[in-house]
Amino acid sequence: MNKVSSKDKKTELLAPAGNFEKLEIAIHYGADAVYLGGRDFSLRNFSGNFTLDELKSAVKLAHNHGVKIYVACNVYSRNHEQKAITDYLEQLGKIRPDALIVSDPGIIREACRAIPEIPLHLSTQANTTSYRIALFWEDIGIRRINTARELSLKEIREIAEQSSVEIETFVHGAMCISYSGRCLLSSFMANRDSNRGLCSHPCRWKYSVVEEQRPGIYYPLAEDERGSYIFNSKDLCMVSHIPEMVGAGITSLKIEGRMKGIHYVASAVKVYREAIDTYYACPEKYTVKKEWIESLAKINNRGYCTGFYFGDPEQVIPNYDKSLYSPVAHVFLGKVIETGPDSVKIDVRNKMFKGEEIEVLPGKGLVKTDKINDIFNEVGESLPFAQPNTIVTVLLATECSPNDLIRRVIIND
Repeated sequence: MNKVSSKDKKTELLAPAGNFEKLEIAIHYGADAVYLGGRDFSLRNFSGNFTLDELKSAVKLAHNHGVKIYVACNVYSRNHEQKAITDYLEQLGKIRPDALIVSDPGIIREACRAIPEIPLHLSTQANTTSYRIALFWEDIGIRRINTARELSLKEIREIAEQSSVEIETFVHGAMCISYSGRCLLSSFMANRDSNRGLCSHPCRWKYSVVEEQRPGIYYPLAEDERGSYIFNSKDLCMVSHIPEMVGAGITSLKIEGRMKGIHYVASAVKVYREAIDTYYACPEKYTVKKEWIESLAKINNRGYCTGFYFGDPEQVIPNYDKSLYSPVAHVFLGKVIETGPDSVKIDVRNKMFKGEEIEVLPGKGLVKTDKINDIFNEVGESLPFAQPNTIVTVLLATECSPNDLIRRVIIND
């Protein structure tokens, strides 16, 4: 097992934030740094994203909690956007995030000119697959590289050893089936460019085949009651391999998911925070806790794999096996927004009922099981249930904190 050198800096946990609420959740559950995007040029146009004023507030909030902010500007730009990009970069220079995530050499060149004081991190979109490529980007001034997803840990270790740039890799989340995200399916089939933040994810749509002489007769591509898919890649999950990732010289472990919900962000960040801290507390005795695996299994996923990290082809084949999907799921009920001596105020997201058993997901520590003893509306009336998009006061025995999440456990037959 790899040991941590006393001179090594602790590996960073990097979390996604598609909007301000997700930023607050990522901070609450223990992220060291958060990546997010503005309303343009960030490859996730449907995640909500941040206005310039919100970016200012985001940087202030994160820095007040000792958390870093990395702003994505990782599109490949077109001629008509060049002035807008320059203006945007200059605005970011005033906001002063901790780094800018880039991939387009033209944007890199302009960022070096317009905002040389802001560190540049190279996106996985740039397809860094060798140490010589890393050295090229290092010479230009790139501080950190998110290596191509196709690389093994052995290859990543070699890049880290042969260069001085920081290395960032994905540790958890969805995997694009195409080469480091370079996919044209969405452009051809939905007129939405995946490299412009508009991917419609057609690789995960359901498909059938029609034979030329038999119009109207549809044959499934895979015999599966859930439907058929062209690729349907499994999701990445490396919680069992934190020692190997740290030992490969990786500076930052990145969780995918700017478009995912806050329950996903909270659950993933909490697990990986605990896993990283447990490893650094005693590397020689690091073991994967059962509750980490169970928690990750209960958030939405398409079955887990270790991707390309260990060179195992079985890990990157499409998943058509329903048994690999978790039989247990959590329903996110609401977020704690205020606490009192015997009650909590909850922003309700899904219908919750008086008397039902729930779980509280705290920022630190074990998940707590509790029961909703009573529900009150804003005028103090007792309710049998609470509807989504309302604010209610709930009587719980568990001590909570603002931004703790409340959820229901569903057992699927």
